[in-house]
Amino acid sequence: MKAVVNTARVLVGILFIFSGLVKAIDPLGLAYKMQEFFEAWANAGIMKGLMSWLDGQALMFSILMITLEVVLGVALLLGWRKNMVSWLLLLLMLFFTFLTSYVLFSGKIRACGCFGDCIPLTPIQTFTKDIVLLILVLLILFGRKYINPLFSNTISISLFLLSLFAVLALQWYVLNHLPLKDCLPFKVGNNLLELRKMPKDAVPDKFDYTFVYKKNGESKEFAVSALPDSTWEFVDRKQVLVEKGKNNIPLINDFILKTESGNDTTEAILSQQGEYYLLFAKDFTDKNIKWINNFELLHAKSLVPVYLVTADPKKAGELIKDKSILILSCDATAIKTAARVNPTLFLMNGPVVKNKWAALDYFKTVK
Repeated sequence: MKAVVNTARVLVGILFIFSGLVKAIDPLGLAYKMQEFFEAWANAGIMKGLMSWLDGQALMFSILMITLEVVLGVALLLGWRKNMVSWLLLLLMLFFTFLTSYVLFSGKIRACGCFGDCIPLTPIQTFTKDIVLLILVLLILFGRKYINPLFSNTISISLFLLSLFAVLALQWYVLNHLPLKDCLPFKVGNNLLELRKMPKDAVPDKFDYTFVYKKNGESKEFAVSALPDSTWEFVDRKQVLVEKGKNNIPLINDFILKTESGNDTTEAILSQQGEYYLLFAKDFTDKNIKWINNFELLHAKSLVPVYLVTADPKKAGELIKDKSILILSCDATAIKTAARVNPTLFLMNGPVVKNKWAALDYFKTVK
């Protein structure tokens, strides 16, 4: 029994550390996934006020959740505070299992983001993983008498604190710069125009349609193959999903660049020859607008075109003094995917992402 419990302890500890670190390289990704849950529950009428507040605190919860995963995994491997750690692991696994079961059975969220964007899992895979982990954690909880500390209490505390500060420092770094590993569709080397196309092996959704017609005050539904004569008045058309398709959503499906007049200029911008810059700025809060002068300096000195892409073009127009800068509007969700740091600078070569930087890092080199 001792060998079984300690094997489970090692497996769970390593998996928790790995899961936490995979998400720690992009804590905003987990925050956005949390917001999906809060929005889904709010739309379902579940404590809308609370869900709205939680939505605003998503990044803080993301950092806490990631940190908790890592430090609990470290503590479990060390055998330190085994009673407290075992119970916390159980509570965490019950919470995770609830989330993954909601994803699987509700169908309202496509994935839970358990291993971030770098290791995507299907809902059934994540749910199965959590059930297995829950069983292992229960085994650890009821067999915790077989767990012995690896080191003295002083060394264990030192290693625990070291892991705590390390995971917090990692998250601080990527939130101010860029993720250490970019696993999103807008990563360096990707062709954005190609990723906007439907995948070659896509299977479209299949729908059936019924038409509602009215005659002499009576409404009746008709199949497409048996529509009534002209004496009937058309009322409505109903679309019913018959068979769900597969792989029929482009990796980039909401990235549309619009001009001030509302024209879609995505193809024109991304199809141009040579290099150019795209600066993504989702919004303009008081604490992150000091970069605007540096951006205008970059535009003035650059030998290639420079564009500003934002979800708030009106505010951008008020703040940008150089009216020769072309401001493009884009959906905030698309910008959050493309640019984890606000603002982020892309160097493009045609439709291909040649390089990208947290803009504040890049602007330090602009003199």
